[in-house]
Formats: sequence, structure tokens, C-alpha cells
Amino acid sequence: MRRITGDGQVIFDDVIIGLFILEFVLKIMAFGVRFFKSWWNIFDISVVSFSLLPQSGYLSVLRALRVMRAMRVLSFLPQYRQVMQALLDALPGMFSVMIVLALIYYVFAVMATGLFGASFPDWFGDIGRSLYSLFQIMTLESWSMGIVRPVMKIYPYAWALFIPFIFLTAFAVLNLFIGLIVSSMQGIYQEEHSEDVERLRLLVSAENRAIAHQLEAAQLQVIKTLERLEEQIENNKRDRDE
Repeated sequence: MRRITGDGQVIFDDVIIGLFILEFVLKIMAFGVRFFKSWWNIFDISVVSFSLLPQSGYLSVLRALRVMRAMRVLSFLPQYRQVMQALLDALPGMFSVMIVLALIYYVFAVMATGLFGASFPDWFGDIGRSLYSLFQIMTLESWSMGIVRPVMKIYPYAWALFIPFIFLTAFAVLNLFIGLIVSSMQGIYQEEHSEDVERLRLLVSAENRAIAHQLEAAQLQVIKTLERLEEQIENNKRDRDE
């Protein structure tokens, strides 16, 4: 840990780091090995560890990552943890979508380079420049006046390439990312809801068993009371007969 100076910000920073370390020590003492079974705890330790790196040398670059300590709030708020969990669960599907998006980019980049590279080498002179220009078109940032319209002045049919590209990327493929995240969020909420329903079912089942036990005990008490009454009636009859 770096040496504490008279600067207030440095002192505050060191105090916060010390509190984080104390928190980890207490949690490890309380939970033992179970502490390291939580990815959130590992994330917290990793983030705080960046603040303990030396201030000089190559490792000083990693100290900039200590700003990620602000993300520790996610470990205390269930709603944010659900969002992060949804993002993590959606990563495999997002990777597949990214592969599809990369293929679309490559196909259109090859076509744009072959069609427009000779007249617009700055935008479509090679595959790399075409990919960058297509990315600008996908983000809809100055795509019309900045790229497409100048190209259409020489190649009037250029819209037949760019418009389908925009629909495929900006409107179709990118919306798949949103759909994956929403689907993942729904899965998390349904899982939590099913857990709540299961807990409620177990609670109701336990209450039903308790009520059944009480009814059974009350029934036995009534039977015993009736038996005593019958016995008393029989005794009274005998007394009158005598």
C-alpha cells in the first residue's frame, strides 16, 4: 500500500482500502473456504488488489483499474446483481450473434471494396477500411450525408448494398443482443419466482401438517370425551336400577 501523505484524498483512499481489506479478513474468518466459492467475493478481492500494486513500474498501469471498486456496490444490491448475472448468462448466445455479425461484416466489406474501392479508397480501399466505414454506417453516425450519398453520386445503385446492410445489422442482429439479455433476465426472475413458490409450497405444506395434527389431536380428545360420557351414562343407569 502506498505511503500515506498529508493529502486528504490519499488518506481517504487508504482508509477505504483498509476497510475493504478488514472486511475480507472478517468474511474469510467467518465463512472460511466458502468465501471463495462466490464469484462476487473473488471479483471484490481482484478489484481491491489493483489498489495494492506498486505505484511505479509496469504494474502501475493496472492501478487505474482500481476505479472498478465503484462496481462493488453491485455485490450489495440484488437488483444490480441480477442484471450482471443476466449479462453473464447471455454471453454464450451473444458470442454466437457476434460470429454471425462478423460474417455479415466480412461479406459486405468484400463487396464494398470490390464495388467502390477504386473511386473511394479512403472509405473502401481495402477490407480494413471497408469494415470501419461499414461500422460507421451501422451506428447511423453521418452514414447518409457522410458516406452513402457521396457514393451514390457515382454509383446510384449503392443504396441496394447499404440499406440491406443497415437492416441486417442495426435493426436485426443488434436487436438479437437485446433479446438475449431480456430472455436471460426473464429466466432469472422465473427462477427466483419458482424458488419463492417452492418455499411457499413447503410453508403451506408444513402448516397443513400442523393443522392436520391439531385436528387429529382434537378428534382424539372428542372421542375420549364421548367415551367418558357414555361410561358416565352407563354408571347412572346402573345406579338407578339398583
